Amino acid sequence: RLHATDVTSSSFRLVWPQLLSQETGYYSLEYGPRADPAGRRTQQVSGAHSSLVLSHLAPETTYEVALIPESNVHYFPPQTTRVTTLAEEISPVQVLISESGPRSFHVSWAPVLDSVASYQVLYGPLPGNSVKVLQVEGRHNSTVVEHLAPNTTYLVTVTAIYRSGKERSLSAKACTQEGERGQ
Repeated sequence: RLHATDVTSSSFRLVWPQLLSQETGYYSLEYGPRADPAGRRTQQVSGAHSSLVLSHLAPETTYEVALIPESNVHYFPPQTTRVTTLAEEISPVQVLISESGPRSFHVSWAPVLDSVASYQVLYGPLPGNSVKVLQVEGRHNSTVVEHLAPNTTYLVTVTAIYRSGKERSLSAKACTQEGERGQ
């Protein structure tokens, strides 16, 4: 049966049973948004293939997919499936503060998404308006914030910057420990 795996906001992989070979024919693949029959696209796929990645799709969209085996030996009925792409911009849903000391703490977040180019970690003492920024690569999900004042509450905001240019943020509060007496 034709089915989809590895579904993201802009792509999915189609997988189907090996019905044809290079010699016995090819597949016609038709796909498009269910809501827009005029936007259907057709693609020829070699009979040797049994999977294909469709990309550059719209997020949160249901696609109708038909795989038509064009065999010169047997008749195979078309296989159809429906696939709905994921919502694109998911903000960080969790910001965790850990390993808090007098002058530093550890910030981590989830989920980590392929569609994120980088993260910005903004932090500053409360109350107050002095904010510092750390840039973190998109494949990382944690960082250490250092050179802080002891016994202070900080507001920490993690912003996911998507490859599409959109941004999504989530904030958390963090408190540094009291410093050693006499430092």
